[in-house]
Amino acid sequence: MIGRIRGLLVEKNPGHALVECSGLGYEIDIPYTTFFHLPEIGQEVTLHTHFAVREDAQSLFGFASRLDRNLFRLLIKVNGVGPKLAVGILSGLDAQQFIRCVEARDVSSLVKLPGVGKKTAERLLIEMTDRIGQLEGQFIPAAPGVTGSGELQVAPVANHDPREEAESALISLGYKPQEAARAIAKVAEPEMTSETLIRLALRNMIPAG
Repeated sequence: MIGRIRGLLVEKNPGHALVECSGLGYEIDIPYTTFFHLPEIGQEVTLHTHFAVREDAQSLFGFASRLDRNLFRLLIKVNGVGPKLAVGILSGLDAQQFIRCVEARDVSSLVKLPGVGKKTAERLLIEMTDRIGQLEGQFIPAAPGVTGSGELQVAPVANHDPREEAESALISLGYKPQEAARAIAKVAEPEMTSETLIRLALRNMIPAG
């Protein structure tokens, strides 16, 4: 089991990161909440990881905090929730926001996540109510890219059109093209980076609760 990786951030894109450690390059699937915390390319990064092995694939998932990683492990135990959907959930809500949704029995916020219908949302609330107690008291380290005030310091990503990249990122997460375009258009302002557009669009589409 690969539980944590610390190394040089070689590449980063919404949903994916490449980290070099001891001469090996690890391709890691990440939720957007982790992507926003990544440092600049070329800097050291630490990700808490989960290694998944299936008959047809081996995948490594990475998270900015141990709490997010541990919540991911609880989510994939829910009937009907696989790694892809769990990453999608954590792309729209970080662990603390998800826990608040469960505690408040907030179905409406969960169904706004791509791939989560009403039945899945209700199942999540039922099955996760007892399980989130396993996360209580866990230390949440400051993630790379976050200042002492809690403000995100997101490194710019080379891109010719931030709006197009942001729309593509939302589509890859599971939103329909029309939904992605409307969400980006609603928050877009001149000189915004793709990371800022994605973050604001997700915030509007999925209330924090």
